[in-house]
Amino acid sequence: MRISVIIPVYNAEKYVRDAVKSALQFDEVIEIILVEDKSPDNALQICQQLAEKNDRVKLYQHPDKGNHGAGPSRNLGIEKAIGDFIAFLDADDYYLPNRFDAERELFKNPDVEGIYGALGVHYYSEKAKEQYYQLFGDRLTTVYKHYDPKDVFPGQLHMLGSFGLFSIDTLTVRREPLMKKMKSLFKAHLRLHEDTEFLFRLSYYLDLYPGILDKAIAMRGVHENNRITKVDMRFIDPAFSRALLWKEVDLWYENENNISEEVKIHIKRMYRSFEIAKAPTFRKWGMIAKYLLIDYKSIRSGLYNINFRHSLIS
Repeated sequence: MRISVIIPVYNAEKYVRDAVKSALQFDEVIEIILVEDKSPDNALQICQQLAEKNDRVKLYQHPDKGNHGAGPSRNLGIEKAIGDFIAFLDADDYYLPNRFDAERELFKNPDVEGIYGALGVHYYSEKAKEQYYQLFGDRLTTVYKHYDPKDVFPGQLHMLGSFGLFSIDTLTVRREPLMKKMKSLFKAHLRLHEDTEFLFRLSYYLDLYPGILDKAIAMRGVHENNRITKVDMRFIDPAFSRALLWKEVDLWYENENNISEEVKIHIKRMYRSFEIAKAPTFRKWGMIAKYLLIDYKSIRSGLYNINFRHSLIS
């Protein structure tokens, strides 16, 4: 296997060295692509040092050297990648030694277009643990059992009950079907949950297989300045950011003729449920009353997702 590991880098001067080191341990990794996204800290200088010290580490910036977000940074990395396989890693996360154990075997089957595994949690400080333990705990982010590839798309859409989740840090895909079958990669205008939206579409277009699900193959690094946790929990209501995500999914499926009516209805319900959840209290109950009258299934789904929305944060 020839794997390209893509790492978007923003405000991660404390962590990017360990991320790169964790990827360099694998002989299959032929290159680590750092896409520096105009960090306000010293991440660029550290990335330059890493690229100077190791030929496998390659450093890029956006053509205008501006800040464009994680999605466009990953897109640039994919564009530059030369490996037959693409893997992703956030700059404050890291791989474990078993990261590609399942890939070595499963990718011998040419029908396997992508493999996903389980993500663990590492708290960089006691303060971070105090802040975010309620959200992440010590739980694995994983799919709960081995599913057929045809079930991954409805499972990611929360149509199969307790399907679980997988992280982009634990995903490895064949470059060729990724470029041929995906009509677009990461959505440039999404600053939150762009990876979740990408995984929804990826699981629709590609056959994704389970790898190691019962133990971590990579670790989510949790600290006080995590992008998702800080933005989602302090500045933006999680329901608001999720409503934007499901609005994007709603727009996507309208252009896909092969998606079943059942899936389309479910996507519409999920979008409605987070629209309700982000509404002001006085408006929220009016919306609930409306949907109780015209669409009981939608509101039942909506109430479920209001009550358990924190478990859906990626």
